[in-house]
Amino acid sequence: MSEQLKLRDSGTCEFDVVSLGEVMLRLDPGQHRIRDARRFEPWVGGGEFNVANGLSSCFGLKTSVVTALARNEIGQLMLNLIRAGGIDTSLIRWTDDEGPGGARNGLNFTERGFGLRGALGVSDRAGSAASKLAAGDIDWHDLFGRRGVRWLHTGGVFTALSESTAELAYEAVKIAKQYGTVVSYDVNFRPSLWKAMGDIDRHTRDVGRIFEHVDVLFSNEPEYRLSIGEKVIDDGASQSTRFERMVEDLSRRYSQISVVAATLRTVHSASDNSWAGIAWSSTEGFVTSTYREHVEVLDRVGAGDAFAAGCAFGLLSSRSLRSSLELGAAHGILTMTTPGDTSSASAGEVEALAAGARALTMR
Repeated sequence: MSEQLKLRDSGTCEFDVVSLGEVMLRLDPGQHRIRDARRFEPWVGGGEFNVANGLSSCFGLKTSVVTALARNEIGQLMLNLIRAGGIDTSLIRWTDDEGPGGARNGLNFTERGFGLRGALGVSDRAGSAASKLAAGDIDWHDLFGRRGVRWLHTGGVFTALSESTAELAYEAVKIAKQYGTVVSYDVNFRPSLWKAMGDIDRHTRDVGRIFEHVDVLFSNEPEYRLSIGEKVIDDGASQSTRFERMVEDLSRRYSQISVVAATLRTVHSASDNSWAGIAWSSTEGFVTSTYREHVEVLDRVGAGDAFAAGCAFGLLSSRSLRSSLELGAAHGILTMTTPGDTSSASAGEVEALAAGARALTMR
């Protein structure tokens, strides 16, 4: 697998993984509804950022995040929370807070959900510092060339923030490939962001350009179809069959993609999910992880990002696709057992669950 992905030597790179994406301040009302809350617990999160956080805090890799924050007290709080995950912050761009109409930091109020009441997110991110990032803002040649990065991760949340972030993401993946950096992309289709973009056809073309430089893709078939501008038709096929169909289509359109992975979820309720992972590589074909029925969920937000982080860690460690997939599935499950978007799991817990442990107990 490592030969298939052509990973750069860790000894020549300052970072194992760099994520490009928006970091938001999550305000968590705990067991309460947002409308009834009188206090909120702050966390940081974001689709792309969560991957870097998991690879750092859980698996101990050297990671960094490319993002932008407004220079104010909220930005400082977010910086402290980012640092708590062991993530390098040297690539964060700071924008002066110019008051009303100026740059700001994105907020995300998130209810965890329980039973038949699903999780609910209320984002307040319009005009955020990260959404104003544009091509030319980052010296990618210095990052990928002089400093060195083994793996770049970005995704569909960041690219859909604005036309300029889509251009920046394209610039990043194109230059990353010039230096031999592996590129992963999580489609993470968000209907509200795409609707706000306005020019859907243009954004579909932007995403297609990015796909041309991707090595590892995280997506299920419905989100992939929507991201390339096609309608989703529910023909009753299983998630596995639809995944295989997506891989066949990807192989025709983007033959350079070496690995594709997705979660297989059955949502019985907000606090009861059945869970597994499925993946394909050009060298090992299709594999499926251990299927776990009726997993108890405390907070499912960020589980897909944790899945991507576990898979990436396995691939960066030159493990087989099956082993990497088991790590991804285990990491995703464990992230659902704790509050917040980011992982609180240890590498030992992930390894034990991936190896077949039925439950993790105190020693």
